[in-house]
Amino acid sequence: MLLSGGSIRRKLLALVLLPLLGVLPLLGLILLWWGDEAIDEVLRTKVRSDLAVAQGYFDKVMGDVATAATTVAESHGLQRALQSRDPAAMQSLLLAYRNRSELTYLNWRSPDGRLLVAHWGAAEGPPVELLGQRDGRPHLAVIEGAEFGRLAPQARDLVTVPVLATEGAQPSARTVEDRAMVITAAAPVRGDKGELMGHIQAGVLLNRNLELIDRINDIVYPEGALPFGSRGTATLFLDDVRISTNVRLFEPDASAGVGAYTRAIGTRVSDRVQGAVLVDGRTWLDRAFVVKEWYVSAYTPLQDHFGQRVGMLYVGFLERPFTVLKYAVLAAIGALFSSVMIGASWWSLRAARGIFRPVERMELAMRTFQAGDAQARVGTLSSQDELGHLAKGLDDLLDAITEKTRALQDWNAVLDARVSERTASLQEAQDQLMRSEKLAAIGQLTAGMAHEINNPIAVIQGNLDLLRQTLGPQAERVKTELDLAQQQVERMRLIVTQMLQFARPGDFAGYVQAVDPVQAMEDSLVLTDHALRERGIQVVRNWVPGLHAAINRQELQQVLVNLMMNAAHAMPTGGTITLSCAQQALADGSEGVALAVADQGSGLPESVKNGLFQPFVTHKKAGTGLGLWISRSIVERYGGDILAANRPAQDGGGAVFTVWLKAVRTPADRSPASPLG
Repeated sequence: MLLSGGSIRRKLLALVLLPLLGVLPLLGLILLWWGDEAIDEVLRTKVRSDLAVAQGYFDKVMGDVATAATTVAESHGLQRALQSRDPAAMQSLLLAYRNRSELTYLNWRSPDGRLLVAHWGAAEGPPVELLGQRDGRPHLAVIEGAEFGRLAPQARDLVTVPVLATEGAQPSARTVEDRAMVITAAAPVRGDKGELMGHIQAGVLLNRNLELIDRINDIVYPEGALPFGSRGTATLFLDDVRISTNVRLFEPDASAGVGAYTRAIGTRVSDRVQGAVLVDGRTWLDRAFVVKEWYVSAYTPLQDHFGQRVGMLYVGFLERPFTVLKYAVLAAIGALFSSVMIGASWWSLRAARGIFRPVERMELAMRTFQAGDAQARVGTLSSQDELGHLAKGLDDLLDAITEKTRALQDWNAVLDARVSERTASLQEAQDQLMRSEKLAAIGQLTAGMAHEINNPIAVIQGNLDLLRQTLGPQAERVKTELDLAQQQVERMRLIVTQMLQFARPGDFAGYVQAVDPVQAMEDSLVLTDHALRERGIQVVRNWVPGLHAAINRQELQQVLVNLMMNAAHAMPTGGTITLSCAQQALADGSEGVALAVADQGSGLPESVKNGLFQPFVTHKKAGTGLGLWISRSIVERYGGDILAANRPAQDGGGAVFTVWLKAVRTPADRSPASPLG
């Protein structure tokens, strides 16, 4: 709206300031948004790769446990201890391998799973299912505290973890986590004949395994790996409880030295992360609230041998240093855009003044000149560019106009008097002559054509009668075709009669029928089907069965065929013709029927729109200009009318011709079952 009206000053200011104050800030906001998203994506990519490194090392530790169990199971020392049947020798062997492999427990079990000898001495326990780990592969397992105490009494105190209240965690009544999460593997031991002699079971406790979690953290986040003072952390979860972590609680530890910190063992993960990772089984790559601070975090579920999600592996780093850096970068981008926008606006306003001020002077001179001041001029401009040349040319033009106007006014007075005398008489004579010539031409044309067409019509009618007589009963097989041909002969006779009417209007009188307009349209489509299909035109029917029309059926069909062919000619490359029929009241309030033929052509030109129903008015190269005139004359004889209009662009454009006819009620229309009766 700002550019469609108003002074040139406002338009120039709008053209200058809209890009600067509208587009440039928008681009700045888009850049800020993109920068924010890009930095966040970089951080997510970073923590994703960190999680992959941590997962890889964790898998290596699991593989080491399986390797340790297999090594002991296949060792020569184990075979000698079995042959000696000495529990002390077996215990000594297990203890040596356990210390060398940094295992939490290493034991010997019978083929049915009973605990016989542990690394700490002879033991005896009920048979247990070795978690399906009879092939030496490692698995995660969650073991009750009492059962774990029989495997590694020396590590029993490490299992119990007090559950601490944590902000954002799911409400829970638990106060202690006394289950043990272990990496365990069992390797079978077989004799010389392949018989199963027992199993070597090895395991590593993950509860409070600070050495393991610190090693993961050092591998993922070595010294100097994170810039801007950020700090990396790693955590192992049993369900949603941290059982091994280097996340800080930031609470002083009186037993530790200066600078020591309390680990957040026993705190719980947030409710959102628990639902995504433990419930849905998804990997979390996003910011997360960890104990007391926001971290860029990655959580992945850990599964036991049965595929149950029993815990999580986490790595992440402090978000705050990166957030400060991100906002600093975004602020710098915003400041740069603001500076550029202010500077460009100042320069653009100065440049715009050099354009609209000369234009305003020229516009003032024009308005003053039009108001009657013949001496109004722009004068000399300081600028010597195109605007300066335009101002000088405008002054020269005003000088010439002033001189020519004076001369033209003298001639105009003389010519006005002469023209006014001759115009009235000339126009009247011309209209009368044109009307007489058109009517004479139509009379000669229709009389000659009627005479020439009647002869072939008589021949066709005679041959049709002869064909029926010759075929006899066989004529029933082609009755539909013969009836259609007979109908068209009758239609040609009617057309000839109508042509004679235009030559002798008083000699013709049609007869009125109760015509079903829907059926008339369907019959007209049969006659125009070839022409429509040849142009690839689709037909849409949109009619509501209702009252019958008071008109001659053949004449209505002639009108409809003419309108359909006109619509087809308006769409030489294809399109859609919409045929409509509905009950509509006429202008005088009486019952009527409206039949519409709408196309998607170029519409009705304004040059022919007003005289569209006059004879010889057409915008088709090969048209005669008589079709619509004849059609309207037919409809008017029965008290109706034809109206033409252009369709709105939102409806597909093109033209629509509406035939209005008086309605007549048939016995079916008056019956109680009829919705229109």
